[in-house]
Amino acid sequence: MPLKRIVIKVGSHVLTQEGSIAKKRMLALVALIAKLKEDNAYEVILVSSGAVAAGYTQLRLDRKSLGNRQALAAIGQPFLLKMYQEKFATFDILCSQVLFSADVFESELHVAHAKRAIDTLLANKVVPIINENDTVSIEELVFGDNDRLSAHVAHHFDASLLVILSDIDAFYDKDPNQYKDATRRAIVTHLSQEELEADPSPNNTFATGGIVTKLQSADFMMRHNRKMFLASGFDLKDVYAYLIDGRHQGGTFFGT
Repeated sequence: MPLKRIVIKVGSHVLTQEGSIAKKRMLALVALIAKLKEDNAYEVILVSSGAVAAGYTQLRLDRKSLGNRQALAAIGQPFLLKMYQEKFATFDILCSQVLFSADVFESELHVAHAKRAIDTLLANKVVPIINENDTVSIEELVFGDNDRLSAHVAHHFDASLLVILSDIDAFYDKDPNQYKDATRRAIVTHLSQEELEADPSPNNTFATGGIVTKLQSADFMMRHNRKMFLASGFDLKDVYAYLIDGRHQGGTFFGT
């Protein structure tokens, strides 16, 4: 029986705290991935934002400048990977870095080459850590905080499920930060154009997405007959329940 292949995407807000890398949250994420890989239950691809935030912990440049953000990404990407390597090593897991340019999914040849590399890493029990190459590809810096990248990774690399771990713990019928009577939508099978075209609303200095880019990712997954699960990256109890215990106690499932 083939292993279940999933993509986990973690956002900048989850990985940073008060201007530094949130080491405890990163370790909790790595522990989750280690648990998922136990007994060869899952193949896990990690899509991780956080390069700019990691760079800012080393050099306090003005993040309003695109050039500075590119420079911070160049500083932060190896620093971020080093932290991941150290934490995965505590579970005797090898991880790897895979940086994509923005146009990689526009070429079938590029996709095929990338998929071969990802398949080889997973076959050897290595966790691929994917990010867009922000130093030369600015789209993620401007638009999606890797939400849409993670959806393309899941689709093109044959993952059945995309899990987005975020500061947004679920999809609500209205903004829960503004309305106390907001209700969580546990299962979503369709998204309207109005929901997909709203203005992005990032909640963090380093984040560039918001709920809209997550909904766009969910829509992409559903249109390609795949599934997505959105849950909190601060408290992993809902994703543990869903992936390990088979219980949908929190978060939002997108699919049929």
